[in-house]
Amino acid sequence: MPEPYDVITMGRIGVDLYPLQSGLPLAGVDTFGKFLGGSPTNVAVAAARLGRRAAVVTRTGQDPFGDYLHQQLREFGVDDRWVTPVAAYPTPVTFCEIFPPDDFPLYFYRQPKAPDLEIHEGELDLEAVGSARVFWMTGTGLCAEPSRTATLAALRARDRSGLTVFDLDWRPMFWDTGQESGPGAAPARYREALAHATVAVGNLDECEIATGQREPYAAARALIEAGVELAVVKQGPAGVLAVHRDGTVADVPPLRVEVVNGLGSGDAFGGALCHGLLAGWEIARVMRYANAAGAIVASRLACSSAMPFPSEVEAALAEGAVTSRPAGAAT
Repeated sequence: MPEPYDVITMGRIGVDLYPLQSGLPLAGVDTFGKFLGGSPTNVAVAAARLGRRAAVVTRTGQDPFGDYLHQQLREFGVDDRWVTPVAAYPTPVTFCEIFPPDDFPLYFYRQPKAPDLEIHEGELDLEAVGSARVFWMTGTGLCAEPSRTATLAALRARDRSGLTVFDLDWRPMFWDTGQESGPGAAPARYREALAHATVAVGNLDECEIATGQREPYAAARALIEAGVELAVVKQGPAGVLAVHRDGTVADVPPLRVEVVNGLGSGDAFGGALCHGLLAGWEIARVMRYANAAGAIVASRLACSSAMPFPSEVEAALAEGAVTSRPAGAAT
């Protein structure tokens, strides 16, 4: 048997086109930077930056942007063997506007359907998924077929082994409007997936969709009652709360940072979370490390290319703050 992957993620991928001019609406922006994007794909990049053997299960269009994404994955050290083309649909593109410190509107172009929602159960390498030390899936993967069935099949293949992480990742615009597949169907879909997960990660809005609870401790307890062993509730400027089934609680404040672009910080947090849990660290240390990784990316323009290396995270922790880079600076 080949060596198991440290981290396999599954779900969204695309091209991020970010303004190189901060504080302007898209109508006034002249120049953009092009980056690999998609939350679970960014998590894989973040884990690879921290030295983990990572792969992603997803699909692109059969087009030049799809070629670009393969190129970027390889450059970042993420295995792209399970990234396959879909001829019928274009590779998604996402634009954002940058209004620091806390306003970063996103514009998703995923019509008529995103290729990453065309993942089929029969195409999955369930042996590799089942043996990975961490398997990371997202709420978006549950929003449409055949991705929903494939995602649940991957969760069942895990059989709650290792670290099976459900990133709650609530994007209501991706859900259909029908009664069986619209946003109103999401809580039931989330509960079904939570029964197979051992770790749940989400912000307050996402926790509310998954559990009906918005108060952080109540949401964490509800996630544990739904089946997970570890509930991680991200609270933005209030830090992060982690509650384990064994009674361990870590309520960790954020690091100080001058925000350049808040997008992608949660994905850096996710990759660092995987890294720390795989290292066997105690929960408070994992949360501090993940907070620092997220803060570093918030201080930079891009997402994937901004993911920090271990030395950068350790330096931020030692200093107790993150020094911002100018927008557009190399990372």
